[in-house]
Amino acid sequence: MATQGAPVGPFPPGADPDAYDRLRRRVLWRFPMGLYVLGSASAGRRNLMTINWVMQVSVQPKHVAVSVESSAVTHGLVASGRCFSVSLIDREDRAEVRKFVKPAIDDADTHRLNGIRYRTGLTGAPIPEIAVGWLDCEVRQHLDVGSHTLFVGEVVDAGFADGGEDTAVLRMEDTRMSYGG
Repeated sequence: MATQGAPVGPFPPGADPDAYDRLRRRVLWRFPMGLYVLGSASAGRRNLMTINWVMQVSVQPKHVAVSVESSAVTHGLVASGRCFSVSLIDREDRAEVRKFVKPAIDDADTHRLNGIRYRTGLTGAPIPEIAVGWLDCEVRQHLDVGSHTLFVGEVVDAGFADGGEDTAVLRMEDTRMSYGG
């Protein structure tokens, strides 16, 4: 997860930049967010990454946006591979997402990334077997938004694991993790 640097404006007139930055982050951290696993692949390399900035942005066609830090391994894989998967994770598997806060070690022979088995989606992006539901997306657009790039992908495949549709899925507040703000 990214480290915080000096506060970045704009700031309200007369505001102390440090105090205002802390307040702004606390408000942003209260936004309800899911916690997902983002799969990426390019040129035979695969990664799974914990992510919370994911949302549906269009109904017709079905488009999903993910915001990926520009310096992340996943950023390069999504940009060059032009695909990603988004996996919903069972709340009971909250400890598993911590395995993907750093680049994953790929054991291609056993189809494991950081010890978690995966399968390959239609786009080539990995989908972890712990997923209770998943989307497989082809990148249609991207936008530089500062520290991150917003990738917009069209859903080309989706599904649930057995019983996945009725499973309570992981949310940011289910962990002690924080990111953003």
